[in-house]
Amino acid sequence: MIEPQGPLPPEIYWRRRIVAAGGAVVIVGLVVALIVWLTGNGGEEPQNTASASTSAAPSSEPAPESEPPAGDAGAGGSGGGAPAGGGAPGGASASTPVPPQSADPAGAAGGPPGPNLCPDQAISVVLYTDKPTYTVGQQPVFTIVTTNAGLSECTRDVGKAAQNVIVRTLDGARTLWSARDCSPINTVDNVVLKPAQQVKDTITWSGTTSSPGCERPRTQVPPGSYSAIGKMGERESFPITFNFVAPAEQP
Repeated sequence: MIEPQGPLPPEIYWRRRIVAAGGAVVIVGLVVALIVWLTGNGGEEPQNTASASTSAAPSSEPAPESEPPAGDAGAGGSGGGAPAGGGAPGGASASTPVPPQSADPAGAAGGPPGPNLCPDQAISVVLYTDKPTYTVGQQPVFTIVTTNAGLSECTRDVGKAAQNVIVRTLDGARTLWSARDCSPINTVDNVVLKPAQQVKDTITWSGTTSSPGCERPRTQVPPGSYSAIGKMGERESFPITFNFVAPAEQP
């Protein structure tokens, strides 16, 4: 280092140099502090700007909400909008299928369903007469018995519209009479039959012939043996036989 030269003692010159150096250091420190301060203020500005942008972001989000909802757009002709009565409850889609209501009135009322219809296979039909032999001119009375031969309860029409009795020659080659030919009775009688339950009805025969529609004249059948079957719907009974005899001669 250069030695101080001058009329004063060297210590004075060293003190002056130390003071000058200290002042320079202080000045440099102030300049650095000023730069750091300015730099710090400048660095906060982007953060403020970012904060301002972040805080302003929520206000820019509602812009899409101003667009018409899908339901309103559908009303303009797309065909996909909700009905005029309003949207589905709970945010459900308007296209959510609605479960169909039951068409069974008994089920809708909470009552038990009615019994099934008895098919022909579930019934048995039996025919018998009030006596085995008649005098010509008498009118045989046939009794037709319908029984539920199934294992469950069911409903069956046992009215006159479903009944029939057919009388044939003993060999079955020719039909002489049918209860449906000339009978004007077509009543319906639906009855609930429990298993093994029976229903009886009677049909009286005049003892004369008949034809479909009762178009031909009716004649008295002659003495002899005849065969008859009973029918309930399409279910037939086994054939039975009976007789007509001539009236006894008066003395």
